[in-house]
Amino acid sequence: MAKIAFIGAGSTVFAKNVLGDCMLTPALQHYELALFDIDHERLRDTATMLNHLKKTSGSGCAVKTYFDRKEALRGAKFVINAIQVGGYDPCTITDFKIPDKYGLRQTIGDTVGIGGIFRSLRTIPVMLDIAADMEEVAPDALLINYTNPMATLTNVMATYTGVQTIGLCHSVQVCVEWLFKHLNMDTEGVTSTIAGINHMAWLLEVKKDGVDLYPEIKRRAAEKQGTKHHDMVRYELMRRFGYYVTESSEHNAEYYPYFIKRSYPEIIDQLNIPLDEYLRRCQIYVERWKTQREQMVENTEINHERTHEYASYIMESMETGQPFKFGGNVKNKGLITNLPAEACVEVPCISDRSGIHPMTIGDLPPQLAALNRTNINTQLLTIEAAMTRKREYIYQAAFLDPHTSSELSLDEITRMCDEMIEAHGHWLPEYH
Repeated sequence: MAKIAFIGAGSTVFAKNVLGDCMLTPALQHYELALFDIDHERLRDTATMLNHLKKTSGSGCAVKTYFDRKEALRGAKFVINAIQVGGYDPCTITDFKIPDKYGLRQTIGDTVGIGGIFRSLRTIPVMLDIAADMEEVAPDALLINYTNPMATLTNVMATYTGVQTIGLCHSVQVCVEWLFKHLNMDTEGVTSTIAGINHMAWLLEVKKDGVDLYPEIKRRAAEKQGTKHHDMVRYELMRRFGYYVTESSEHNAEYYPYFIKRSYPEIIDQLNIPLDEYLRRCQIYVERWKTQREQMVENTEINHERTHEYASYIMESMETGQPFKFGGNVKNKGLITNLPAEACVEVPCISDRSGIHPMTIGDLPPQLAALNRTNINTQLLTIEAAMTRKREYIYQAAFLDPHTSSELSLDEITRMCDEMIEAHGHWLPEYH
């Protein structure tokens, strides 16, 4: 039986979305859904939920749990990665608590910034272990990566392993839909082009019947800025740099040196920036799981409707040969010509029976490429740190981060990184 392996299957809600989609996809009915997680209780919960869903949907997919990762991967055609190394407690708490002591505030901390750097450093070694297993027991499999930091992890897999990898994020497919909904605009017949880097990709074109919709978007966005709302940072970026960015305002607030400022605290209130947002979300998720478990695991009549997640559509296209277009994260290699070739970029891709085919974009508008490069700098130095185990590259990644460097001195950044390395303990390899 063909196999779809899911690594990090203890993420029960996300597994329901992605693997529930597979259960409802006719071309994937002959697949075994191979589940692995280091949290065996959550792993069993996910298996129970999927077996309930199998019964209510009449799916032909088999559901099997594994306590050995390599055996879960063995013979897989597709591998879905959704791990979180170190979890909310202690690692995410550490990513916020120590920087806060130095006066460095964050909102999400999972992509770049000091939180993103250390999430990369503790996740990359695990990703390389997964790659080694795949090269041994599933050498032809496609790895579909959902884990953040998306750009660094996907880049490492593409650069340092032989594993076919595509990185997927939710922000691309909902970008136009959510923007238009907030501005009371109709998306029917609208076409768009999005490209850049993960969490900082740009809505380069948005048209209807050949007419550029940006003037109307900007007019309505300017009217909205008179009162507080959830997307003020992105509207401000669009006003200043000319284009709308894919990822949410709470994420983007910490990717630049402009918004979270100790010397200008009024900006945080003016643009409705939710500091420590990810900590609050994690606490809510922990509490919410008690109710969700009753609804998803103990409920034998659970149902599912296919979601907008790309994974099942990509797998379906590779099974049937029917092309599917999506936004994916891949090694640049000239796709965006004014970004470094060694960067990971987010561009339109086509999947079909022969694999994944990224589309060439050419040059981004120069101001957008410049903003992307500020985050790429930190990403590439973080990868250097992870692959060489040299502490100086951790410092340099943080020195180059736009938000960190705008708030702290070089000495403060160095001391903070040392304290972070010490606090993460066994979650990090030894750095010299």
